Amino acid sequence: EHFDTHYGEQLGQRWTAAREVLLHPRSWQHGVMLNRFAAPQDVREQLLLQGFSNLLPRSSGSSLQCFVHRSPVHVPSQRHQAGQLKQYYLLNAASLLPVLALDVREGDRVLDLCSAPGGKALAILQSATPGVLHCNELDAHRHEWLVKTLESFVPQTLSDVLKVSNLDGRLFGKIEAGAYDKVLLDAPCSNDRSWLFSGRPQHGALWLRERAKLPELQKDLLRSALEAVVPGGLVVYSTCTLSRAENSEVVQDILSSCPNIELQELNELALSFAHHFTFDPNTPFGLLVVPDYGRTWGPMFVSKLKKLC
Repeated sequence: EHFDTHYGEQLGQRWTAAREVLLHPRSWQHGVMLNRFAAPQDVREQLLLQGFSNLLPRSSGSSLQCFVHRSPVHVPSQRHQAGQLKQYYLLNAASLLPVLALDVREGDRVLDLCSAPGGKALAILQSATPGVLHCNELDAHRHEWLVKTLESFVPQTLSDVLKVSNLDGRLFGKIEAGAYDKVLLDAPCSNDRSWLFSGRPQHGALWLRERAKLPELQKDLLRSALEAVVPGGLVVYSTCTLSRAENSEVVQDILSSCPNIELQELNELALSFAHHFTFDPNTPFGLLVVPDYGRTWGPMFVSKLKKLC
């Protein structure tokens, strides 16, 4: 009832399709991101034979490769084997948009502020070799998950590039002010794919109380991220919820209270993926991918901010 009331008002008819998709996991499509450090040419050929295509055109010049299928084709996850890197990572393909928006270049100093489970950090490393990639995660269980992900996909030769920490993201604006060129804040949010399912009514009531607290935490984290970049630096804010209170309204509040922060356009990014993702045309301050029939990607909100001084 809560979701129907809020999202029905926010998204109109788009909520009808999104609701049906979110409640039927068997309809979900899966992206297969190849690991360039594990020479996955055979995997690439197998995916092409199965009807997968590369989400990113070769003309993009990116070494990032993510294969998608029009149907919800099942691809098994690979087991961790000591001394061997996994060849691919399964993900919601829309979750690559924040990484593409950040546009990491060789040598950039990058902070992934809320990094677990690590898929976006892996995508950054598939795209470029930054000077530093600092992956932070406060939650102990998720921090463990992050470490295992990095061990499974990243070679030891990049150990001098990677740094992993277990700190409160709200501290970085003070302890590492101006230390980074770019920051990715994939913020803790009311993940609609999992929050729609609750075993007992008490769980749903608890989640709704937690949901109400999230925007203040998200604003604090975003302020910290902006303080952690150099003047001229970029911050990408993202969530995997449709909630306007956790998306546009968080960014709007920051822009209203921080005159040295400028919103960056993402129109070209949206146009590049309009044939794969369904974007909500009424979302201000960023892009919102809404799950749709045959395009089950999302939810994913992305906003890009520049620190002027």
